[in-house]
Amino acid sequence: MRALALLKAFTGAQAELGLTELARRAGLNKTTVFRLMSALESEGMVMRNPATDGYRLGPQIIALGGHAQRANDLHFASHDELEALAQITGETATLEVLAGDEVLVLEEVAGSYVLGSSQSVGSRWPAILTSTGKVILAHLPADHAVPPNVPSSLKATFPAIRDQGYAIAAGDLEEDFIAIGAPIRNHEGLVAAAISIGGPSTRLDEARIAELTVLVMAAAERVSQRLGYGY
Repeated sequence: MRALALLKAFTGAQAELGLTELARRAGLNKTTVFRLMSALESEGMVMRNPATDGYRLGPQIIALGGHAQRANDLHFASHDELEALAQITGETATLEVLAGDEVLVLEEVAGSYVLGSSQSVGSRWPAILTSTGKVILAHLPADHAVPPNVPSSLKATFPAIRDQGYAIAAGDLEEDFIAIGAPIRNHEGLVAAAISIGGPSTRLDEARIAELTVLVMAAAERVSQRLGYGY
């Protein structure tokens, strides 16, 4: 645990740390820190700068981070949540990402109300007409251009979407179909995708929409945590 505390002392803001600062951040004496850092260096977890005697995270940490990211990609992190949403609600759950001015369906789990599979994985839909597209567009970074086909009326709703944490598409893409989308954030806090739950308006009255909104937001939050958000 002490070695872990030393590794966690490194941040993006200060990539190189000396023994004194490491000891202060980890709450250890310098002799213990030197011994632990020497062991970590031998395993490639840290590197020592001969010119400054400071330490940086090493290549083995980078390799492990790559393994962790690949093991926790969107499909892996979200599949169980999509399955649970579909099972609990009986409605269709999807995972989607932004692709230009469209959303791309990466995964779909049909609920019990649907007979068979709709085979929509790989489908693309206009982002401005979907709950997932709206919620991703609303969270685009300031340096990311909003697609030119986004109407000003939709842009005006972006602050509210960000504040409430979800977006709704009611009859936009398909008449009488309602979907609720919530954002999935990656380890940098950026919205990388969105998940949605949806069904026909005959089943999704106001109370049902409120119920599904809570469920999809909670699921999206858990997926985000699996991707490293909040750590």
